[in-house]
Amino acid sequence: MAFDGITIACITKELQTLLTGGRIVKIAQPESDALLLTIRSGQGNYRLFLSASASLPLLYLYPETMTSPMTAPNFCMLLRKHIQNGRILQITQPGLERIVRMEIEHLNEMGDLCRKSLLIEIMGKHSNIIFMDDRDTIIDSIKHVSGMVSSVREVLPGRPYFIPRTQEKEDPLQTQAARFHTLLPSKAMPAYKALYMTFTGISPLIAQELCYLAGIDGDKPAQALSPEERTALWDAFYHLIRRITTGTYFPHILYEKGLPKEYACIPLTCYENCETKAFASVSELLHTYYAEKNTVTRIRQKSADLRRIVQTALERNVKKYDLQQKQIKDTEKKELYRVYGELLNTYGYGTAPGSKSMQAVNYYTGEEITIPLDPLLSPSENAKKYFEKYGKLKRTYEALSELTKKGRAEIDHLESIAASLDIALEEEDLVQIREELIESGFVRRKGGKKKSKVTSRPFHYISSDGYDIYVGKNNYQNEELTFRFASGNDWWFHAKGMPGSHVILKADKDGEIPDQAFEEAGKLAAYYSRARGQQKAEIDYTRKKNVKKPGGSAPGFVVYYTNYSLVIDSDIAGLRLVSN
Repeated sequence: MAFDGITIACITKELQTLLTGGRIVKIAQPESDALLLTIRSGQGNYRLFLSASASLPLLYLYPETMTSPMTAPNFCMLLRKHIQNGRILQITQPGLERIVRMEIEHLNEMGDLCRKSLLIEIMGKHSNIIFMDDRDTIIDSIKHVSGMVSSVREVLPGRPYFIPRTQEKEDPLQTQAARFHTLLPSKAMPAYKALYMTFTGISPLIAQELCYLAGIDGDKPAQALSPEERTALWDAFYHLIRRITTGTYFPHILYEKGLPKEYACIPLTCYENCETKAFASVSELLHTYYAEKNTVTRIRQKSADLRRIVQTALERNVKKYDLQQKQIKDTEKKELYRVYGELLNTYGYGTAPGSKSMQAVNYYTGEEITIPLDPLLSPSENAKKYFEKYGKLKRTYEALSELTKKGRAEIDHLESIAASLDIALEEEDLVQIREELIESGFVRRKGGKKKSKVTSRPFHYISSDGYDIYVGKNNYQNEELTFRFASGNDWWFHAKGMPGSHVILKADKDGEIPDQAFEEAGKLAAYYSRARGQQKAEIDYTRKKNVKKPGGSAPGFVVYYTNYSLVIDSDIAGLRLVSN
């Protein structure tokens, strides 16, 4: 989701309500392109975080403290000199531009009352935080932009400030119906794209939502929209603008498969099968969304080396396995060569010297076959040659059969480790996976380093009926759950024919387990496997006492011969996670 003009309008309204009239009591610059202002107002004390990061520009009330450098950067020192202890007069947004302006009143060195403006532009790689005087002359900025960098506008001390108009977009807050109906059909592009390319502050997501509300296909060319479709689109657009001008917002995050997918400050109806979580403020929404996103991103980064090792080993083993399978296929003629040899020993005495072939009846099938011969060899010598070929191919087949069995086990093991990496949510979850790779010989233990302490624990869910369900995060936890934690009458679940977690449903000593608990355990087995996201997944389940581990097998590998099966989806939205 883009930090679009509508999100900024929502955060501006929140800041106006909470910070107007407040005093800036502390100014810090925790990052090279970010500020943290501590503001004391009649509503309480707040921390306002402003980031002009090229990758993630943000503006919201931050609930935590941040570590700042021992020596404040020059821009931070300049702001402390001018506006520390200053009073915030107003916070505004020009139109639906991705800009927030804060007017601040303060006393200068002479004790005179002065006004300054602190402005943040949230524009991707062009984001900036700019400090200006009362005539909109730039005093300084957190990023300097010279004419060598931008031909549109210089952001340097002493230069006049203006909003760059790189695209001639309309202000949606000032747009009337007639203008809307004139502009939209003039765009030779899909309807949803015409919306965000025509009007300021409209993101592609909001444009798709407007088309969805209007009941039209967003990919339909804007020029091909009928008058009725344009009217329906205007109605949806008008209600959006009314929501903005009246300050009627609905900050929420959409979750898909337990992970944050999108956020918005207006209701999103174009996404189906997503869980919605509402927030009291847009600042709380933004902090939650990016904290959860950062968690996923951080774990991805932390596990990148392990993923690379697993992927490289997997590709190598798959390539070797495919080659061995091809070689096994080449040995399929071995039995034919044995039959040729036996038939030559049986009927070869009647073959004329120098013959290139011999006709004989295969006494195994009753069919007549033609046996190719080397005319320079006698029938017995030809038979010996075929038996030698048979022996060689048989030895090759036996050796390859053992190698392919080991290769398939190695591939299954690596695929299970890859599935464990997908499940990992915290750095602690990676410790056991790394240890498994070390003990399996894929990773070398660093000199003298001891085995890492394990703090990760399996997922613990409670079913709708109150039954405990446990899910292993990796192969070591799978073994621990199945062979040490679970009792013989507990129920064991696993996705059929694919890598995934062992799931244990604790049995009730006093009675039968309801079907709902079985279904929910099955959903967990599907969700924590390669079947995640599928509408139908086949799950095997049986009593734990029926699950065995073959000697010498890889961690997490089990066999079972008595089981039930169910087909279930992988939606676990209604299940309660107690701990992980």
